[in-house]
Amino acid sequence: MSYDVILLAALAIPVLLFLILRVNAAMVFLSVCLGAVLVDHVAGDADLIVNSFSPTTNSLSQTTIELLLLLVPTVLTAVIMAFSVQGRMRVFLNIFPAAASSILLVLLAVPMLPRSLAFNLMTQDVWRILSNAEALVIGAGALVSLFFLWTQRRNFRAQEKHGKH
Repeated sequence: MSYDVILLAALAIPVLLFLILRVNAAMVFLSVCLGAVLVDHVAGDADLIVNSFSPTTNSLSQTTIELLLLLVPTVLTAVIMAFSVQGRMRVFLNIFPAAASSILLVLLAVPMLPRSLAFNLMTQDVWRILSNAEALVIGAGALVSLFFLWTQRRNFRAQEKHGKH
């Protein structure tokens, strides 16, 4: 199987799952961002703590801890936010934060994979296109996610007013 196909599947499967399960992908995008912050600021200390409990066995590698810190908030948010997007227009618009979430997750996770797999994936044309668009994905994903969340907030207030009558 071509590594381009693997990258394309890694990009498409989360988007399809988010759309089918009507997951609020804006929240997932923000969870991916949180995972990136955790990897940057917590992974080193978490590795020290894990290795202090079992110094003779290296049960969890640094990259495994980093992948867990990246993926756990994302997966938990996706599970908790399942079926949270209502209305046809919102389900349709959810494709934008879903795509941004998926692309950002791939961009962050691939370098953490075992070296040979990461190298094979990072030499593909799809990877070059993704890595060149990284700043655009982050900026546009953040704006789209905020917009998506702001539009949901406005309807929440409208429903409160109707409930008080």
